Amino acid sequence: MGVQRLVAALVTALLAGCGSATAATGGPAPGAPSSPAPARSWPIGVRQLTVDPDGSRPLPVTVWYPASRAGPRDPVGLVGAATAGPVPMFGAPVAAGRFPVVVYSHGLRSLPELHAPLTTRWAAAGFVVVAPTYPRTNLHAPEFTRADVRNQPADGWRLIRHLTRLDTRRDDPLAGHLAVDRIAAAGHSAGGFTTAGMFTSGHSARLRAGIVIAGGGLAGGLAGRPAPLLFVHGGADPIVPESVGRAAYARATGPAAFLSLPGQGHGEYLAPDHPGFPQVLATTTDPPCLLLGVMTVRHIYA
Repeated sequence: MGVQRLVAALVTALLAGCGSATAATGGPAPGAPSSPAPARSWPIGVRQLTVDPDGSRPLPVTVWYPASRAGPRDPVGLVGAATAGPVPMFGAPVAAGRFPVVVYSHGLRSLPELHAPLTTRWAAAGFVVVAPTYPRTNLHAPEFTRADVRNQPADGWRLIRHLTRLDTRRDDPLAGHLAVDRIAAAGHSAGGFTTAGMFTSGHSARLRAGIVIAGGGLAGGLAGRPAPLLFVHGGADPIVPESVGRAAYARATGPAAFLSLPGQGHGEYLAPDHPGFPQVLATTTDPPCLLLGVMTVRHIYA
């Protein structure tokens, strides 16, 4: 495929209406017509559940979701004042309709709630965001093990299977609200490597797209069924150099785009009061960018 046709394909599949990104040529990708971002923003509910609580790798999960109205205020501070954005309400009723799902993976010595400034905004845009707390790499892990990242893609798939079953349970508030055929994986740092590792040979068609933030490839990942991928990286990242992200980007088997944030480090651009956050937010929430063209405004609001 020629450069111009490749750029056109990327723009059509990934970047219409999005923030500035770098296409395969290394230059700015041209814009393309698209539907405007929706005017409404959902209130947000939050809940916690645990996958396989009695198993060898119990997986606590924080879920942010579009709510039909505000619920009682969360008395236990699942998110905290640092969110500086939509305020999730514990136990709020789920909004009517089915919503695409994003599996969000945290980095080393982190927690899902530390990523709430981004994930809550995704939920407010009309997505159910499910964020597992990985057993051996989270901030409070009693036996922290960096190498356990290699086991986390399987945890992500365990969570997807759990959500598929949960969607059919009449007694669960999320039942009937999860578009389990339209799932994306996203993550930061080690969570970005985890995300890449979920795209293995023969992976389920349920996983439609991925967003790798300050991460790179993982053994066995970025293979199999082609899926649109977005890579986000700080140009001055001292922990995972941008070259690592670009090497993974070069391995993508389907449509891909690379959003480079010049001068930015490992993840400060995920905080609302830092440069780069507006670009990341625009690239991942202006339809049809989040899920990279797989889920357009028509899909989300149908």
